[in-house]
Amino acid sequence: MNQLLRNARIFTGDEILQGWDLLLADGACQALSPPGAIDNDSAAVDLDGGLLAPGFIDCQVNGGGGVLFNDQPDPAAIAAIARAHRAFGTTGLLPTLISDDWATMTAAAEAVRAALREGQRGLLGLHFEGPYLNPARRGAHDGGRIRPLESRAMELFSADGLGVVVVTLAPEMVPSGTIRTLSQAGVRVSAGHSAASHDQITAALDEGLCGFTHLFNAMPAMQGRDPGIVGAALDDPDSWCGLIVDGHHVHAVTLRVALAAKAQRRMMLVTDAMPSVGAMSDSFQLAGRTVTVKDGRCTTADGILAGSNLNMAAAVRNTMVLLGQPLEEALRMASLYPAEFLGLADRRGRICPGYHADLVLLDDSLNVQRTWIGGEMSVH
Repeated sequence: MNQLLRNARIFTGDEILQGWDLLLADGACQALSPPGAIDNDSAAVDLDGGLLAPGFIDCQVNGGGGVLFNDQPDPAAIAAIARAHRAFGTTGLLPTLISDDWATMTAAAEAVRAALREGQRGLLGLHFEGPYLNPARRGAHDGGRIRPLESRAMELFSADGLGVVVVTLAPEMVPSGTIRTLSQAGVRVSAGHSAASHDQITAALDEGLCGFTHLFNAMPAMQGRDPGIVGAALDDPDSWCGLIVDGHHVHAVTLRVALAAKAQRRMMLVTDAMPSVGAMSDSFQLAGRTVTVKDGRCTTADGILAGSNLNMAAAVRNTMVLLGQPLEEALRMASLYPAEFLGLADRRGRICPGYHADLVLLDDSLNVQRTWIGGEMSVH
């Protein structure tokens, strides 16, 4: 059914238009015009002066709604995770598989393939975070699952039917040429859980490395004479960096400095969310260990951060309050920049004719009121 959205402040991805009308039809944005300019008999929806923005895109979602993707790699789990995060404005996501055994990796791929065939709303692809990482920087990943690159993984990562595939690996732990092969196959390769040197990252960028997973976390700090992975990430103008802006993973000052250092339009928000997002439980299991959620932190018994309890709406608010970013930039970091990282910016991340009708309606406190995915509205 066509919808005519009225009486909203519309953030297009570039600017905020006061009170314009937006026509949705066939799952897409069809027309954007000043009030009353669209002559259409579509059902009108009064948005009561709220802020209508492009729906949030989260490239790193381990779980939500009480479900961990590793524990239940099937379409039902993907649906539950997507449903939980949609309540916080996320209209597109990549379920993320933390380092696991081969059987679970193949099951995750088949789950995403099946869910895409079934038309699962909000599903954009799959993120393999590991297992080809540096054990010294494993964080909360199970050290027993981290291993050298298997040749069969190259075929799995580049298989058809998975949507956009992101692979997080440690460049220093894989053979030369691996990143080039994956990149040429259309895989988005991101460096993470790595202790790579500046020179190793430079070589990886030359091969097609295009991102850095949760910048600053699970990687050595930048030093005066040893810029390392963090220095290489901030110095490179073309790659994207994922930031967990929850006030726990990285100090706000560090993130503000990083934003000032990195080329514009290359910093994107991610949640690294765990099953606790959208659920009532204050603990969950991760690879046989209990993770406790307290004061917004997800930690193992020995105090290691294990993902986050963050949602994208909160990340946007934190980006404004903690990092001092203007509303428009915080919204771009949650929508347009992830879309660009995933190669989807020609149809997602903006509100303009021809783009997917993936939208979020926010109140004055940036709490989510409604979402649309492919034009289908949900009230929260």
